[in-house]
Amino acid sequence: MKNILESILLPATILLLLLCLFPNRAIARDVPETHDDIRMHFKYGSIGAEGRAGIPYWIWRVLPDLFPENLPDRPGRGYDRFGFIYESGVHQRPIGTSYREKLIPLVGLNCAACHTGTVRESPEAAPRIILGMPAHQFRLQEYIRFLTACAKDNRFNAGTLLTAIRKVNPDFSWWDRLIYRFLVIPRTKNALLKQGENFSWVDRRPPQGPGRVDTFNPYKMIFGFDLVQDDSIGTADLPSLWNQKIRQGMWLHWDGNNNRVEERNKSAAIGAGAAEKSLDLAGMKRVEDWIWELKPPPFPADRINRSRVEGGKMIYDQHCAECHDPGGKWVGQVTDIEQIGTDPERMNSFTSALAEKMNTIGEGYPWKFSHFRKTRGYASMPLDGLWLRSPYLHNGSVPTLFDLLAPPEHRPKVFHRGYDVYDFQKVGFVSAGPEAERLGFKFDTSARGNGNGGHTYGTGLNPEEKGDLLEYLKTL
Repeated sequence: MKNILESILLPATILLLLLCLFPNRAIARDVPETHDDIRMHFKYGSIGAEGRAGIPYWIWRVLPDLFPENLPDRPGRGYDRFGFIYESGVHQRPIGTSYREKLIPLVGLNCAACHTGTVRESPEAAPRIILGMPAHQFRLQEYIRFLTACAKDNRFNAGTLLTAIRKVNPDFSWWDRLIYRFLVIPRTKNALLKQGENFSWVDRRPPQGPGRVDTFNPYKMIFGFDLVQDDSIGTADLPSLWNQKIRQGMWLHWDGNNNRVEERNKSAAIGAGAAEKSLDLAGMKRVEDWIWELKPPPFPADRINRSRVEGGKMIYDQHCAECHDPGGKWVGQVTDIEQIGTDPERMNSFTSALAEKMNTIGEGYPWKFSHFRKTRGYASMPLDGLWLRSPYLHNGSVPTLFDLLAPPEHRPKVFHRGYDVYDFQKVGFVSAGPEAERLGFKFDTSARGNGNGGHTYGTGLNPEEKGDLLEYLKTL
């Protein structure tokens, strides 16, 4: 009886003390991390994702130290095992994590988590961080599973967590410890367990691997769809964020289900954890303005055979430009699945019923969604920064452009993705060999949603023509 009374009265007593001892402005404190430098803001600023999926910062900080056995079995320390990128001497958190100063400070994710990657010219070279490119090494699914596994552990308790927190933050006050012990830690545990329960449907699908995410099935969960009866797979590659100005009015997302950049951005933020009321519209607008004309870095000039570029451009103009060159007849339009022939799972996962529900998001706000629709194919997009968008096709099932120009039956059936050393000849990240296997993720094209067929454009060219085309594609 005593334990039951304590479990009821202590949290209530602490809440009463909070109301009495703290002014309303302290309880209502809500200050996002911001940076004057837009590049820093993109990397570490808040978009409001802490609103629905924020984790108390000090708990988040110590989880890798307390539960290392739950981290992916790959090189690195702490959160970098999930492919998060740290900038030594710049910030103590990895790129893609945001911070919001509330009564209980929270950490969340922002745009950079999914849209920042690294590339190396050789295994010995230092990684080059590229903003706006797909985060081909980021393992979001494993990150969510890690948080759930920690919450399920009996050591996720006040005694263990507070000892670890005080080790990294000796100034953690007695008042903070009191709040954490009786309110923050129990509620965080319950929230993470609930999140794991909500995402249990993912375990019935093939693993996503790095650089990929199922964008819209989580929305079905939010809207109450039955993801047991609906076994669709929406897993697809993370896209780039460059040159958004030319994309306004084009049909966006892989299946072309929306043609407003602003709606696409807000739906991504909500997918990352924001709630309608927590969207940081000012912070998001700064990022939107920046990526409006953000340019991708050029392919290394000394790696391009200039003598073959002109011939490659002629082939590109004949076989590719109509669908992929800005101003082309079909660029930004949806190609029917019967014509393009690529894996249909991502297209099938987005239904008419979901489109209808998506257009209810933002009711009562001036930005309410209204442009979502159902399609029967995949959208043709501009190819800016193409060299950094490997692996290719909407589901990342083809490792290099060299492989994409091969007939589907000759494309690699199994390869490793998430390795950042570049193959400048085949144009794509290295996907085979001991290091790629050690650091990457084994991708099996026979799994549902991973098919590497279709998009046979250019596969009938002779080897000389393909070589010329590859040299030109490097320049995009």
